[in-house]
Amino acid sequence: MFYKTSEHHGLPHNPFKSCVAPRPIAWVSSIHPSGVVNLAPYSFFNAVASDPPMVMISFNGYHQHGGEKDTLYNIKSSGEFVVNMVPLALKDVMNVTTAPVAHEIDELALAGLTTEDAVLVKPPRVKEAPIHLECTLHEEIKLPCTLEDSINTMIIGQVLGVHIDDEVLTDGMVDLSKIQPLARLGYLQYSAVENPFEMVRPQDE
Repeated sequence: MFYKTSEHHGLPHNPFKSCVAPRPIAWVSSIHPSGVVNLAPYSFFNAVASDPPMVMISFNGYHQHGGEKDTLYNIKSSGEFVVNMVPLALKDVMNVTTAPVAHEIDELALAGLTTEDAVLVKPPRVKEAPIHLECTLHEEIKLPCTLEDSINTMIIGQVLGVHIDDEVLTDGMVDLSKIQPLARLGYLQYSAVENPFEMVRPQDE
């Protein structure tokens, strides 16, 4: 089949997100100016540069209780956030933090998670997560949006510090088979990295 994205695809559900998959999940912790801690997962996320290390997160739509989504508002207000990696073992806990709760709710407390201080930024880390990226806001990019009364916004952050649990290192390298990072597919589907393998790149003659 073929469809123009400006027209209806003719399927029961939009297939686009299944056409760009899997997507890593940024479990983002941030702080509201009032001091309320927020934790939410975003799957429009990836690394975009390595020197310096940079990541992007994209936010679609508004908060169900009005205004910008808490994570976007907090990042713009404070200029700081932490990306926590979601292992397969925490999939159900992560799912709790997807709930569209009121602005004043602390999702870390709601999910029964433990906070741990960051070193370079104010938002806390999720202690149970095996990897944390401490980030500062580099740029906000407003993207086109075809939906009425909605927005698409991309945040680019610079990674200032990285925490890696020693338990997930093997011979000095991050062992993803120990973490089994959770990834988002399309619809309501998720996957986990369970069978990493190596391929040696061809060398120039």
